[in-house]
Amino acid sequence: MSEQNDPNVSPAPVTPAPSKRRKLLARIAAVFAIGALSYGVYWALVSRYHEDTDNAYVNGNVVQITSQVAGTVVRIEADDTDFVKVGTPLVKLDTADAKVALDEAESQLAKTVRQVRNLFVTSSTLEAAVHQRESELAKAQDDMKRRERLAQSGAVSGEELDHARNALRGAEAATVAARQQLAAHRALVDHTTVDDHPDVRAAAAKVREAYIAYSRTSLPAPVSGYIAKRSVQLGQRINAGAALMAVVPLDDVWVDANFKEVQLRNMRVGQPVTLSADLYGGKLEYHGRVIGFGAGTGGAFALLPAQNASGNWIKIVQRVPVRIALDAAELKAHPLQVGLSMQAEVDTHDRNGERLPQVAHVRSNADASAVYTTIDQLADERVHTIIAGNTNGRTTAVQ
Repeated sequence: MSEQNDPNVSPAPVTPAPSKRRKLLARIAAVFAIGALSYGVYWALVSRYHEDTDNAYVNGNVVQITSQVAGTVVRIEADDTDFVKVGTPLVKLDTADAKVALDEAESQLAKTVRQVRNLFVTSSTLEAAVHQRESELAKAQDDMKRRERLAQSGAVSGEELDHARNALRGAEAATVAARQQLAAHRALVDHTTVDDHPDVRAAAAKVREAYIAYSRTSLPAPVSGYIAKRSVQLGQRINAGAALMAVVPLDDVWVDANFKEVQLRNMRVGQPVTLSADLYGGKLEYHGRVIGFGAGTGGAFALLPAQNASGNWIKIVQRVPVRIALDAAELKAHPLQVGLSMQAEVDTHDRNGERLPQVAHVRSNADASAVYTTIDQLADERVHTIIAGNTNGRTTAVQ
């Protein structure tokens, strides 16, 4: 029997034709080529104009509430997680000592105003006295001239003439004394009014100082925000400068995105940024813009900066914080909290301008508070009320 008819002999493998193998390899190569070309096109048109990082976190101002005067805490108006509006009293201190000092300062101001008014009245009195002395001097001069004419004819004795001379000298001396007294008194009141007199201004300054110290026994919220880091307790004796709690305004937060140093080459201030928060997921996008770059890497400003001049040095890619401002409307619709994780992607198509522009930014009133200036205005109003009341001859009751 031949091998071809033997059932135990397996048939020889069929070798594919060379043309089919080449076609298969060509297809595989085409797929890789198309993929590489697609990636190249994507990189040229999209990828090279975008820089992204997930090392980004929400940041914001943490406004510390500190006491400007020492005192004992008698009331606490807010606690952690509470929302407070600007001007809301947060902590109140005992006012007994400050009230006594304020009453004393206001009484001294009222007394000083009356004393200065008396100076102006006395000045008018001294002017009248000078006019009186000048009239007496003119009379003495006339009497002297008349007696000198009569003495030539022998109608007046020498003794009477001597009396006239003595009276004239006395009138002259009295006039000089009155004028000097008026000049000395005028030095106290010239070119001033009751309001502008130095003594009144000094007493008014004491009232302002006492009133401000009295007002500072109530600690208001300088901004609207949420209470955090409360450490003060009822009945606690605090010193000036002690941190009691913090207010965090979440309507003015931003994102600090830490990009690698190799990603900063084409970044510029003003470039648009697309962000997402882990809190809401990637489907919700925030839109912002780059507003500035950190002056150094995070390691450079660390409490213990790295010492690279060592023998076992290993290069580590550094990161630089990039500050990103968020859209206010989007932030209001989907609020964020300080410290939340973010993903940031910067569109670097617009690369005009310097990488680190030396432009001074004009700050808005977001970092200003009118709470403390209001105290100064109220102190001035209190001073004007006391001065007006005592200038018109009325006493002002201390509230």
